[in-house]
Amino acid sequence: MLIAFNKPYGVLSQFTPEGPGNRTLADFGFPSGVYPIGRLDADSEGLLLLSDESALNERLLHPRQGHCRTYWTQVERIPNAVALAELQSGVSIQGYRTLPCRAWILEPPPEIPARVPPVRFRKTVPDCWLAMELIEGKNRQVRRMTAAIGHPTLRLIRRQIGAFTLAGLPAGTWQALDSAARQLVLGQRPK
Repeated sequence: MLIAFNKPYGVLSQFTPEGPGNRTLADFGFPSGVYPIGRLDADSEGLLLLSDESALNERLLHPRQGHCRTYWTQVERIPNAVALAELQSGVSIQGYRTLPCRAWILEPPPEIPARVPPVRFRKTVPDCWLAMELIEGKNRQVRRMTAAIGHPTLRLIRRQIGAFTLAGLPAGTWQALDSAARQLVLGQRPK
């Protein structure tokens, strides 16, 4: 079984609580026996996969598999071409150099429902939305990458895994994937 979940802000990518304040996956009625493949931090939103198939962890998460994940990140200020090139060639974060990725400004900005609580707004500091395609997923990697180029992340949404997107899946809802959607996640062409 493979499930796509649109994880809302403030939800931990686990079934057991860690103190007060955040909800867990236990609040969303998933079938028994599934667990998250990878994770999204409580302050990140978007596509989280859950499965009862342990082999999918390696296939979807290990960088040598080259499995693409696309994030939309709202950042402070507008990055110039040099900053975007830095992201694309890889940046040093916590003594580690990230693998090359694709990064571009989303123009026009995506139409996304407001987050609760809302993202901090400053009249004198513009923001913009970037798309970033990565094949690795270190802890808080996108946030650390944008901070390393001087554009801190305000909001982060994982939009896509493989060729499967969140389109049409409202925040806080999930769906079991049929064979065609599963093939999109795994990077295979639908039959």
